[in-house]
Amino acid sequence: MNALAMKFEIPEQLNAAKPPERRGIRRDFVRMMVLNKNNGEVDHSTFFNLDQYLKKGDVLVLNNSRTVPAILNAKQLRSNKMIDPKVEIRLAHRKSEDRWEALIVSENVVEGDRLNFSSKLSATIIINGTREPFYILEFSLSNAQLYNEIYNLGEPVRYEYIEGEWGLDYYQTVYASVPGSVEMPSAGRAFSWELLLKLQRKGVKVAFIQLHTGLSYLLDDKYHQAPSENTESYQIPTETVELIQKAKETGGRVVAVGTTVVRALETAVNKHGDLIEKSGWTNLYITKNYPLKVVDGLITGLHEPEASHLQLLSAFIDEENLMGAYHQAINESYLWHEFGDMNLIL
Repeated sequence: MNALAMKFEIPEQLNAAKPPERRGIRRDFVRMMVLNKNNGEVDHSTFFNLDQYLKKGDVLVLNNSRTVPAILNAKQLRSNKMIDPKVEIRLAHRKSEDRWEALIVSENVVEGDRLNFSSKLSATIIINGTREPFYILEFSLSNAQLYNEIYNLGEPVRYEYIEGEWGLDYYQTVYASVPGSVEMPSAGRAFSWELLLKLQRKGVKVAFIQLHTGLSYLLDDKYHQAPSENTESYQIPTETVELIQKAKETGGRVVAVGTTVVRALETAVNKHGDLIEKSGWTNLYITKNYPLKVVDGLITGLHEPEASHLQLLSAFIDEENLMGAYHQAINESYLWHEFGDMNLIL
C-alpha cells in the first residue's frame, strides 16, 4: 500500500485551510466522492445528498466523543523553583479521573516537576515507562472539575495548514456529547441535525459508539508512533449492538462514520464474529488483509499519502481503485483534511 500511496501528492491549494462555514457554505454542503467498493466506480455529489445513497434499514454509526481543547500552557516548577514560565502541554489520552497521558514540549523535564496551569489547577509529572515521548500528568482536580478547567484554559489542536485560530466549536461534531477526544473525530463534522433528520425520516437508523481519539501530531520527526501504538479508549453500548444485529438480520448495511468507528466496532467482536457490548482500549490496525466482520460501508474524509487511514480504507475497496479515485479527487479539486470534503465507500 505504501508504494501506491506514494504516487500522489496533494497540491497546497487543496488543503482545506478554513472551515466550510468560513468559505461561504454550510458544513453539510461540502462535496462528497462516492466509491462503489465492488467495482471502483466513482460518483461525485454533495454531502447533503447522502440520503440518496443510503436505504431504509441501514444503520449509520456515529462517534459521539467530544473534542477537548488539548493544548495547555503552564508554569514549570522544580522544588518550588521556576524552570520555565511557559511550557506547552498537549494532552494525549485520559487514563483515569485525574490522570492524562501528555506530550510536554520541553527538553527539560524531570519526574516530580510541578505544572501550574492556573490558581485552580496544577499537575505533577510522572515518568511514563516506555511510552516516550509521553508523560503522565496527575492533576489536582478530577472528573467534571478537571474538564471544566481544561475547557476554560485550553486551545484545540491545530495543524500547520490551517489559516486562523478557529475556536473549539469549529472542531466539534453537532452530536458530540462525551468529552475525551484530543483531535476531532472529523468524519462526522459534515453532519447537521437537518441531514440526520432527513436520513431518519427515510428509515435509516442512527446509532452511537464512543472512541476518544488520541494525539497523533507529535511535533518532532524523531518521535514516530506506529499505528499499532495508537491505543484509544472506546465503548460500544447495548442499544447500538441491538440496532446493528437487527440490520444484519434484515439486510441492512452498517455504515461507519469515520475510521474511529470502524476500529471500535471491529474490536468489539467475539470469537464467533458477533458484535458485543464492550468497552476498553483498542490498538486494532486494519489493513487490506483484514476481514471486516461488522462494517459494510464507510464515510470518511480524504487522507494524506502514507497515512495509516489509507490502509484501513483498503480493507473496503481494492487499492488500485482507491488510488484511482484519489487521483480523480485531486483532478476535481476536492479539499483535504478535517475542514475538507467527504468520501463515501459503499
